Amino acid sequence: MGNRLDGTRRRIGICAATLALAVMMPFAAQARSDCRADTVLLRGDWGTVRFNVEIADDPQEQQRGLMGRTSMPVSSGMLFVYPGPRRSSFWMRNTLIPLDMLFIDATGVVRHIHHNAIPLDETAIFGGDNVLAVLEINGGLANRLGINEGTQARHPAFARFGAAWPCETP
Repeated sequence: MGNRLDGTRRRIGICAATLALAVMMPFAAQARSDCRADTVLLRGDWGTVRFNVEIADDPQEQQRGLMGRTSMPVSSGMLFVYPGPRRSSFWMRNTLIPLDMLFIDATGVVRHIHHNAIPLDETAIFGGDNVLAVLEINGGLANRLGINEGTQARHPAFARFGAAWPCETP
């Protein structure tokens, strides 16, 4: 009976090690690939969150933005990236879902948040001067997660300006 019990323990140990490796692999992969064009990571004293993003980095994409969409997955967003820091203003023309807009400076620090922009409202939403990027996420999400001014963003767009939370280098 001792040999059978030892064999069972070995199989359980191998299964546990395999499960641990399977659980840890996504974290290792994230550490290597956390600076991707289609991902924005945010961190603050509230914690860390990851958004899968579409990039709007040319005038046509920026003008269209999220117009006409009736929904967006919770962990998704759109990142507007400018060639350099500039004065930024948005509106909600033809945008059907409420949005939080995070106005981010060249170092990747959130400087202003406009919460719950009203669908279809054409009133200008001023984001500030020296904005390099704007992250649009579902309305109300910034408050629910605790995202605030001073939150740091990690994305390749901030690398050339001395990012506050730089991308990992292999």
